[in-house]
Amino acid sequence: MKIGIVANILQDRPLAEALDFFQKMGIQTIEPGCGGYAGKSHVDPGALLADTEKLKEFKRLLSDSGLTISALSCHGNPIHPDRELAVSYDADMRDAVRLCQELGLDTITCFSGCAGDCPDSKYPNWVTCSWPDDYLRILEYQWNEVLIPYWKEFVDFAREHKVTKIALELHPGFMVYNTDTLKRLRAAVGTEIGANFDPSHLLWQGMSPVAVIRELKDAIYHVHAKDVKLDPINTAVNGVLDTRHYSDELNRSWIFRTIGYGNDAAYWKDIFSALRVAGYNGAVSIEHEDSLVNRFEGLEKAVRIIKDALIFEEKTEMWWA
Repeated sequence: MKIGIVANILQDRPLAEALDFFQKMGIQTIEPGCGGYAGKSHVDPGALLADTEKLKEFKRLLSDSGLTISALSCHGNPIHPDRELAVSYDADMRDAVRLCQELGLDTITCFSGCAGDCPDSKYPNWVTCSWPDDYLRILEYQWNEVLIPYWKEFVDFAREHKVTKIALELHPGFMVYNTDTLKRLRAAVGTEIGANFDPSHLLWQGMSPVAVIRELKDAIYHVHAKDVKLDPINTAVNGVLDTRHYSDELNRSWIFRTIGYGNDAAYWKDIFSALRVAGYNGAVSIEHEDSLVNRFEGLEKAVRIIKDALIFEEKTEMWWA
């Protein structure tokens, strides 16, 4: 496995400066934002695809840094009920796929998206319960008339451009947010659909990251390293569904933390060992979203723990057995 980084942590710095910083930190591979919520500050697929000289310069810059790209990030909502927004997110994803082909990459990271509750909706509707029966009717519409048809067509497009791994982040607020919903979409659409495994979104839902790894096995196409801390008092009072702003750390049921401040190194070693058993040998992309820690200090601490916990080398034979 390799130490990676969600590169938009330095979206306010030029790409060359960001690459130099990452390389000095001991990071081996990057996951740059290519549209959607992540923006295009470092990598603008449309601009690179339209200008061969810019594309050559980008490749040279990356090669000189010694870093590689683990996946292109294009996290948006391509099934947003606002048609204009949906088209924009979808266009970013398709440009990311085209750029993958130019760069010889086979993986994008993204969200499944969330539809509205009917064709006339203005906003996404994330259903979290099965009663009253209205909610089941919403889910039937969302899955059968929006989500599955969209992803069937998009997978065909991705396949044409040699992108065979569409790593969906299991993120609440979107329709694929846990093991069951990922497996359902994968069964309906194809094995191009897999997971961008991020344990932080699983923990506060009450899921076990190791159990999820064992269940998904070879459907894990990319990994994020981001921690979360549950507040036992606030959770005991209000549960885990929390709409307070992330900056309200004192009153939230949970907040994102840098690696080591939500769970200890043993927790991460268990995750990396489970990934090894599942056959995953790709990037572990650090995603720093800790509102209590400076991003540079947080990243330094995260890299230190990941370096100690990650399994880098191939297995040796069982010489003792």
